[in-house]
Amino acid sequence: MERMEEVKREAQEIMGAFQVLPRLVVFDLDYTVWPFYCECRSKHDTPYLYPDVKGILNALKHQNIDLAIASKSPTPQIATTYLDKLNIRSMFVAEEIFYSWTNKIDHFQKIHSKTGVPFNSMLFFDDDDNNIQGVSKMGVTSILVRNGVNLGAFREGLAKFSQNWNAPKNKQKRRK
Repeated sequence: MERMEEVKREAQEIMGAFQVLPRLVVFDLDYTVWPFYCECRSKHDTPYLYPDVKGILNALKHQNIDLAIASKSPTPQIATTYLDKLNIRSMFVAEEIFYSWTNKIDHFQKIHSKTGVPFNSMLFFDDDDNNIQGVSKMGVTSILVRNGVNLGAFREGLAKFSQNWNAPKNKQKRRK
């Protein structure tokens, strides 16, 4: 609990350094939020998160930034059971957990339909570069994580989001 509060405080400081923040932050699950594939485990197992995840989620919620899940898990029932066991499922405004052979474009179209948040107002974290590349083409700021979401990846994501938001092409889109 002490670690979570410390990470939350640091994540809030990081957010305070940026003039613009995403309206929605989307997370993959396997090897992004937790360090395993849930299809390789049982719903009876006790799941656990990467160390910084809960603090980052809490900091985003404290800042009134919506959260969503985009996961290609072939076992959505195990994924949702784990989210419930971890007491974080209620933090997410959209959960798109279904298997797809392609990248996560379908996941993001459904998230957009449910939330109304434009793609260029979203930040996405995933451990699969194919997903990052596909979703980036939609205008979503996307960050590849190597060892789960941590404060370094969070800072990188907010910096890239801010840079993308201030890019000339986005300024023209926002004026329309």
